[in-house]
Amino acid sequence: MKLIVGLGNPGKEYENTRHNCGFAAIEAYADMAQADFNREDFKGRYSKFKLDDEDIILFEPLTYMNLSGEAVQAIVSYFKVSLEDIVIVYDDMAVKPGEIRLRLFGSSGGHNGMQNIINHLGSQNIKRIRIGIGEPTFDPINYVLGRPSKEEQPLIDQGINKAALAIREFLLKDFNAAMCKYNGGKSAD
Repeated sequence: MKLIVGLGNPGKEYENTRHNCGFAAIEAYADMAQADFNREDFKGRYSKFKLDDEDIILFEPLTYMNLSGEAVQAIVSYFKVSLEDIVIVYDDMAVKPGEIRLRLFGSSGGHNGMQNIINHLGSQNIKRIRIGIGEPTFDPINYVLGRPSKEEQPLIDQGINKAALAIREFLLKDFNAAMCKYNGGKSAD
């Protein structure tokens, strides 16, 4: 079983904000896989389907970003998902818009949602796909909760699409294959 978690904030006021890139990426992958987010439980909404006889769960915590770990821990515990089968997808200010970075493990890099997941799962050994939103030119909180400019949006969309393709690569092959393809040939960053 594989669990792909996209991070974001629920509610209309947060739709299409930089902080909701994780939601957008797994929804883009769900469209590719023709999977519906038709279940709500574990403090989130999810889709469960089979790909090559393996169960795949796409999950969006609805706890708000900073409490994402509560929802992730609930679904991981219920389905008994191994840490090595989890991928977290989220926005990252340290990555340029239009780019993504895949990592096998590491610190949260200051991302509160990722830090809460690390705290709840008790490990930094969690795969992640970081979608670039770029460095803020003003208050970081207002930046991540804001919507990209018309000029930025195509780059953000490009990063979201790359993340969806990286999810597909991971599920069809493995995470190393996805890292090689989407980290510019590097296996780590």
